[in-house]
Amino acid sequence: MYYVKKRLEISAAHRLSLPYESKCTNLHGHNWIITVECKARELNEAGMVVDFSHIKRHVMSLLDHAVINEVVDFNPTAENIARWIVDSIPQCYRCEVQESEGNTAIYEED
Repeated sequence: MYYVKKRLEISAAHRLSLPYESKCTNLHGHNWIITVECKARELNEAGMVVDFSHIKRHVMSLLDHAVINEVVDFNPTAENIARWIVDSIPQCYRCEVQESEGNTAIYEED
């Protein structure tokens, strides 16, 4: 099995829909660190699991300097964003989304 990992830094805003009172229901921003992990049993015709630039282009074009609520149709928690990234990149099996120092969510396929 081949594995690759791409770490990205983006700036983006979001607001959460929560069933309790929280300042996070207000629009606010983070300097996110997103780590995308991909795997493949066989390398593609270029000798790669996936081109790092394709991962970067996909994530950055959708999320960097965006209001995430305007991009996705779900409550944009770090957990939900991690799963959305895994689901949107075919070779991706794990994604780590850090929205601030000490606050990280991970989604990994079984």
